[in-house]
Amino acid sequence: MMMGDGRFEVVWCVGVLTMLPMVVLSAGFTPADNYLIDCGSTSNTTVGTRVFVPDSSASKLLTSTGSIEASTSTKPGSSSDLAKLYQTARIFTSTSSYTFSITRTGRHWIRLYFSPFVYDVYDMNEASFSVSAQSHSLLDKYNPPSKAVVKEFSLNVTTGSLVITIAPWQNSFAFLNALEVVSVPDELVVDDASFVYPLGGYTGLLRQALETVVRVNMGGPLVTYQNDTLGRTWVNDQPYLLSPAVATNESNIAAVKYIEGGATQIIAPDAVYGSLTEMNSANTANSNFNVTWEFDVVQGFQYFIRFHFCDIVSKSLNQLLFNVYVDSYNVAPSLDLSAKTFSQLAAPYYMDFVTSPTTTSKIRISIGPSTINSDNPNAILNGLEIMKMNNSAGSLSGSAALNPASSSSGMNISLIVGIVVGGVVLLLIAVFVTIMCRKRQMQRQGGQGDSKTWIPLYINGNSHTMGSKYSNGTTVSTVSNYAYRIPFAAIQEATNSFDESGVIGVGGFGKVYKGVLSDGTQVAVKRGNPRSQQGLAEFQTEIEMLSQFRHRHLVSLIGYCDEKNEMILVYEYMENGTLKSHLYGSEYPSMGWKERLEICIGAARGLHYLHTGYAKAVIHRDVKSANILLDQNLMAKVADFGLSKTGPELDQTHVSTAVKGSFGYLDPEYFRRQQLTDKSDVYSFGVVLFEVLCARPVIDPSLPREMVNLAEWAMKWQKKGQLEQIIDSNLQGKIRPDSLRKFAETAEKCLADYGVDRPPMGDVLWNLEYALQLQEAVIQGDDEDNSTNNIGELSPQVNNFTHAETSGSPAEFEASSVDDISGVSMSKVFSQLVKSEGR
Repeated sequence: MMMGDGRFEVVWCVGVLTMLPMVVLSAGFTPADNYLIDCGSTSNTTVGTRVFVPDSSASKLLTSTGSIEASTSTKPGSSSDLAKLYQTARIFTSTSSYTFSITRTGRHWIRLYFSPFVYDVYDMNEASFSVSAQSHSLLDKYNPPSKAVVKEFSLNVTTGSLVITIAPWQNSFAFLNALEVVSVPDELVVDDASFVYPLGGYTGLLRQALETVVRVNMGGPLVTYQNDTLGRTWVNDQPYLLSPAVATNESNIAAVKYIEGGATQIIAPDAVYGSLTEMNSANTANSNFNVTWEFDVVQGFQYFIRFHFCDIVSKSLNQLLFNVYVDSYNVAPSLDLSAKTFSQLAAPYYMDFVTSPTTTSKIRISIGPSTINSDNPNAILNGLEIMKMNNSAGSLSGSAALNPASSSSGMNISLIVGIVVGGVVLLLIAVFVTIMCRKRQMQRQGGQGDSKTWIPLYINGNSHTMGSKYSNGTTVSTVSNYAYRIPFAAIQEATNSFDESGVIGVGGFGKVYKGVLSDGTQVAVKRGNPRSQQGLAEFQTEIEMLSQFRHRHLVSLIGYCDEKNEMILVYEYMENGTLKSHLYGSEYPSMGWKERLEICIGAARGLHYLHTGYAKAVIHRDVKSANILLDQNLMAKVADFGLSKTGPELDQTHVSTAVKGSFGYLDPEYFRRQQLTDKSDVYSFGVVLFEVLCARPVIDPSLPREMVNLAEWAMKWQKKGQLEQIIDSNLQGKIRPDSLRKFAETAEKCLADYGVDRPPMGDVLWNLEYALQLQEAVIQGDDEDNSTNNIGELSPQVNNFTHAETSGSPAEFEASSVDDISGVSMSKVFSQLVKSEGR
C-alpha cells in the first residue's frame, strides 16, 4: 500500500500481479455486461479463462483524435498471464472516450489498469490526466505510481450506454494499459446502511459512485480472483494493525455455514468468513482493551464501511458479545452475532455504515469487549471493506471534473475571495430577514408571540410544504387540522422538562415520556436520541406520510417537533402499553382467551386497512407484539411504522428492498429473496398469533434448541395435532376446542413457507372473528357449533374492503365509516411507543 497525490492506492509489484481482481463467471453470478479491454494491443490477450480484446478502431469502442498504441519489450517480473496486460498501453494526446453498450442497467465495476513504461518520447511516469464516467469524476490530475496499480470504481449506470472519458491535463498526456466494465450483482450494494454519527438510517447509497479504498481479510491470507466468486482481492490485515501483540488469528473455513436468507459468497468468500482476528487476552495483563486497525483516506469525503462477521470461535449461543467502533463511535454496542443469525453459530453476517465527511486523513476501526459479557471478554472481525463515496459535485477525486483545455486561463484569486465573502454576507442577511419575518408571522398567528401556541401543519384542506433539516420540502394535503408542529417549549412543559420519572419506555429511537398537554390531553412523547441507530429516516417517513389514513386501530400521531435539532413525535397515550407486556415479562394479570382474541382482531383490522384502504398497499414490515398497543379499554392499535414501505405497483408483485424487521417475526421468503409483499406482514402476524396463544418470547435462547424459535416449535405441535400441549397454562381448559382449532389453523396458514400460500389479511380477520364467535357460543350454551373447516372455507366479506370496515359488531363500530378515513392528520405510519428489542 502506498500514498500517491493524497490518494490511497492498492499497489502490486510485478512479482505479484496475480493478485489483481478478475471477474469469475461462476454459477453464483454471471455478469450481463462483461467488457475486458487490452488497451494498445493488436490482438486478443488470454488471462486465465478470460479474453481481453484490443481497443483498436475496429472495436468501435474507442473515439479518439489523438492516441498511440504503445508496447514494451521489457519482460515482466512474473510469469502470470495477467502480466501480459502491462506489455501494451494506449497513450492519449487529446481527450478520448470509450463507449460501452449496457445490456442491463444497474451498478457496474470500472477497473482501470496502470503500469508505466517508456515508449518513444513518452515516459508514462510523467503522465497527468483525468478520467470521468457519466457525471462522475473518477480521477483528477492523476499521476500513476511507478508500479502496477488497479483503480476500482463502481457506478450505478442508469442508461443504455456508459461513456468513460480520458483527458490529458494541460500539456501532458494520458495512458491506460487495460480496462474492465463488468456488471455488479444487485444484492452486493443495497440502500440499507446506518450513519456512524449521529446513528440513524442512511438512504441514497444506490445513487453513489464508489471507489474501493481497501478490502481486508482479517486473520487470513491474501484472497485473489482464484477464490473469490466476484474476482475481488482481499489483503491481509497485519499492515494495518496498530498493536499486533493484542490480536491473534483464527481460521476454520470448514465451519462456515451459509444460512438461508443470510450473507452469501457474493457478499464475501469462504476464505474471508472462515478466518478472523480476535483479542489476544493471553498476551495482556487484562482484557480491557480494543484491537484497532488504521487506514489512510482522503480528507473531506464520506466513506462506506462494511463489516464482515462469522463466529467460528464460540462453543455456544450468546457467548460472544462485543463492541464495534468507527473512530471513537460505538456503532454496534454489545453485538451478539447469534441473535443476528437466527441462533446459528458460524453463520456469516455483515453490517454497513456511512461516515460523515472525514476531518482527518485516517479512519480507525476497533473491536473490543462488552461490559455485559465480562466473564468471557472477546471480540472478532472477519473482514472489512472501505469505499470512498462521491461528493456533492459527483466527484471521487476531490473536485468536479475539469476541462483541461481551459484550466490554464484560471481565475483571479482576489475575485474568487470577493465572490465567496460577498455570498456569505448576503446569505447571513437573508437568514436574518427570514428569521425576523417568521417571528412576526408566529406572533400574528399565536397571539403576542406565545411560544407555546401550536402552528398547524395542515389546515382546512390546504397543503403546506414542510421544509426543515429533517425534510426535503414534501408537500402533503389533508382535509382536517389534527396534526400540528408543536413548539419545543410546549413539549418541555408537557413532560416537566423531560423528567426521568416520566419515562414509560426506552427503544431504538429514544426514550418515551408520558406527558400532559396544556388542554389536559395525555400523550406519549417520543424523543429521538442523536446516537440512535434509528431516527432520521423513520422521522421523515412518518412526517411525510401524515394524514393519509385515519383508523381506530392505528395509533394516532398528534404532532411533532423539529426545533433545536430535535426529532420528537407526540402520540395519543396508550394506557395499557404493549400486547407483549401483557403476555409475559411484566406484572400485568393474565388475559382471558376472549380478550386475546379481540386484541388480535383489532390488530388484524388495522393491518387489513393498511393493506387495502388506500390506492397503494402499505406494508408494515415490523409486525410484532411489542408494536401492538392497548388503550384503557384494551382496544388494540398498531404502532411503529418507521420501517413501512408502500406496496408494489399494479404491474408488480413485490417491492425489492433490504431486509428489515425483528428476528423471530421475519418472513423467511422475504429474508431469502429481499422481495417484500403484504404477505410478509401476514407471516409476522402469524407469529404474533402463536405468541398470544403460548405467552412466551418468539426467540428464547435459554430454552432447549428445538424450543428456541416459537414459530418452529408451535408448528411442530400443530402438525402433530397436539397444539393444546404448549398453550399458556392460564388458558388450559378455558378455550373451546373449535375456537382453538380455527385459531390454530389461521396461524398455520399465515406461516406458510411461500407468500402465495398465505391468506390475505382480510381472510385472517374473518377467521379470527369466527374463532371468537365459536368461543362465545360456549357462554351462550351452544355446544353444537362445530363449523370449523379449513381457513377461507367461507367467502369473507371484508376482502373488498376499501374505506369502510364491514366486520365487527354494530356496538363496536357505532362511528360511521367516514370517521375511519376522514383524512384527519393521523399518520399512515407510526413509530412504536415502547420498544424493548432491536431490529
